Amino acid sequence: MDTALAIKRFDPEAENAKPYWQEFSLKLEQSATILDALIIIREEIDGSLALRCSCRSAICGSCAMRVNGKAVLACKTRIEDVSDKSRPISIEPAGIMPVIKDLVVDMDLFWNKVKEITPWLETEGVEPKEEYIASNDSMVNLASVMNCIMCGACVSDCTALEVDPNFLGPAALAKAYRFVGDPRDDADSARLGELNEYGGVWDCTRCYMCVEVCPKGVAPMDRIMQIREKVVESGITNTPGARHINSFSHSVAHSGWLDESRLAVDSWGMFNIPKLIAALPVGLRALIRGKFPLPAPFHKKRPGADNVARIFRRLEGSKK
Repeated sequence: MDTALAIKRFDPEAENAKPYWQEFSLKLEQSATILDALIIIREEIDGSLALRCSCRSAICGSCAMRVNGKAVLACKTRIEDVSDKSRPISIEPAGIMPVIKDLVVDMDLFWNKVKEITPWLETEGVEPKEEYIASNDSMVNLASVMNCIMCGACVSDCTALEVDPNFLGPAALAKAYRFVGDPRDDADSARLGELNEYGGVWDCTRCYMCVEVCPKGVAPMDRIMQIREKVVESGITNTPGARHINSFSHSVAHSGWLDESRLAVDSWGMFNIPKLIAALPVGLRALIRGKFPLPAPFHKKRPGADNVARIFRRLEGSKK
């Protein structure tokens, strides 16, 4: 099949080095992948093209890059699944991380985030003579998160990390859950305390991109939500994140919809004047869009709100 590719190139050694797009036209087999096409370009057309690849079996994770604006593994992505005859397939380096050359990025940011969460088991007490035993059920619970191949696709497309470099990011937090959820680890209290700080689990905006682009079904955002639950269950409730959840729950259980006027106050505290002032522009936009409940007689209850509140209360009751 005839295929057109547009690759984002960057050569740091070139004079006035700037990123640019270069198009290539290839004739490929129907089963060809993005990586197949890139290797052909590098070996037969332009030997200066830089990319990372190794296993070609979606195991090593080294060929993560953006195809048509979304992070993928090049070796796992078939040309025919992403082709659009009206325009070339766009291929560019993974996002957020600095570009070294062409499709190769500096992974230091990724690895430094992982290092921050203490990525190893910490045990206490007498060391067993043979090995630390974990139940089959506990390992089944961790099976999907242990599928992570550290490719960095989730970090590439994380919208929260893109605007706040202090955020630990989806890969590191999913890795953190691997240890928080392991019964052999005895450092839960310290781990949860650290993950509760600025840059931790509460900074995830739940955009779902990390779940969408993960090639191994790790679902990092789901793991972040599970850590949030463990943080609250551990008794750490007097923090903006925990208070935000409680405010949200109380609002929906009471009226069937979210009372935006209370959310910022409950989360940050009514005496945290700088935070509340910073939230004013958002509050005004919410007011204009009808997100604030007005006092009677101006407020009108939304259709179905009572049913939503009733369903919410029933679900909360079933958890208890």
